[in-house]
Amino acid sequence: MNREHVLSAAALVAAGAFALSACGGPAASSTVDNQPAPAAAAPRADAELPDDVSFVAGTARANGAAQGTGDWATGADGSANSAPAETSRKWVQLRASRAGELDPVVVNGAGLTLYRFDKDTASPSKSNCAGDCAKTWPPVTVAKGAKVFVAGVPKSAVGFVTRDDGSRQVTIKGWPVYRFAKDTKAGDTLGQGVGGTWFGVTPDGEKAGGPAQEPAPAPDSGRKATSVVLFDEPRFSENGAAEGTAGPGCKNLARPRTASSLSALGSLKLWSEKDCKGKSVVVDGDVPDLAKVQFDNLATSVFFG
Repeated sequence: MNREHVLSAAALVAAGAFALSACGGPAASSTVDNQPAPAAAAPRADAELPDDVSFVAGTARANGAAQGTGDWATGADGSANSAPAETSRKWVQLRASRAGELDPVVVNGAGLTLYRFDKDTASPSKSNCAGDCAKTWPPVTVAKGAKVFVAGVPKSAVGFVTRDDGSRQVTIKGWPVYRFAKDTKAGDTLGQGVGGTWFGVTPDGEKAGGPAQEPAPAPDSGRKATSVVLFDEPRFSENGAAEGTAGPGCKNLARPRTASSLSALGSLKLWSEKDCKGKSVVVDGDVPDLAKVQFDNLATSVFFG
């Protein structure tokens, strides 16, 4: 793994490519796949993928989300709890990560842990947390036209359910998703186990904190990726730099041999040399650790198509 944090210029570094500094804001506008998800063939409350929501591979920062919006929105008290809905609902990030002793668990763009509630139902999706409950456990909601950034959480696991107040809540494997109002910084897990009914949610919708399990291989999506975000650190960590590029065809990376994980919506081929030559490997979707496919710090070019 390349430990050197690279500060990239805030400009496009190559046609269809962009880069990001390790700890600053977005370095350039994203060119990653912003195509809206197709509507479900048979709409259901617990599985509906509305055509006015866009799924984007990678993190919000790597894709140039506007500061002070979505998961980064805050209100009068400086916290997400008082953020205006019209600002906070513009986008949400779902990233597989570690928080405290929870590994894996899904966190949002601010690094705050996301939770599920045992008194809800997943099939069909139904939230049973409203009123004072929703003040303590703010539901993760999005507006029409919102973006959902995914890194390590399968797009196929994400859905939406309409709450009693008409807002649209994000679900993972059918389970409505929430924050905990007392979690104030990245890595907090103060909501874990509260009342014996609240638990961090894993990328596959299970309760976080159980015995560690090797994730099952992702099924072949049958979709070709049109873009990719590559992270210097494993598990899509934003502690290192990131680089994105988009197809079609073969694209040389601006920062070769630095990637340890990647996020993509579909399959692509990585190559160890420029111009798509040398050693190669085909991956389909997110790869949290490129060492697992013997390609850590090797990717030099990418082929889309």
